[in-house]
Amino acid sequence: MDDSERARQGMTVRREVLGDEHVDRAVAATTSFTEPFQDFITRYAWGEIWSRPGLTRPERSIITLTALAALGREHELGTHVKAALRNGLTPEQIGEVLLQVAVYAGVPAANRAFAVAQQALREQGAGELAAAEPEHGERRGQAIRRRGDPVRDHRPLIVGAQCPDASAPRSQGGGYHGPYTEIGDSRAVSRPAIE
Repeated sequence: MDDSERARQGMTVRREVLGDEHVDRAVAATTSFTEPFQDFITRYAWGEIWSRPGLTRPERSIITLTALAALGREHELGTHVKAALRNGLTPEQIGEVLLQVAVYAGVPAANRAFAVAQQALREQGAGELAAAEPEHGERRGQAIRRRGDPVRDHRPLIVGAQCPDASAPRSQGGGYHGPYTEIGDSRAVSRPAIE
């Protein structure tokens, strides 16, 4: 494949992943100074790397979200959260990626990444997950804690996460049984209070 074919393929993949609106804005903003960079990312990032057969687009999105969150590249992260949805990831899967980032790249990086991702999900209208509001007296993603009170886990990007038997009522073992509960879920996990 020559450079012109690679550029055509790259532009096709770039538009499929990022969307026409985003790519049109980038192309319209191209100047003689930025043109070599736009050509480079279209040919190399999109025409070569994103076009390789070894990983699926959802897998590439997972890797991209991880790298951008770990490096604190907020603008690009928001763009690629939207791209991940286009590539077939669910908001719950995006949340799982960011939890993994917290373990390996640090809580501060993941904390900011969750905020950026939440905003991108809202902008995409990613269902009730993105629109979930905190309970009265709570800030998003954080239960109000008092000494000796049970603490409920509230992680907005994991709201509604389900296990395979999710259609069954909770009393019959349905729903999600992990540490993440729905906002508004009254079940509490007793833990020592954090002072």
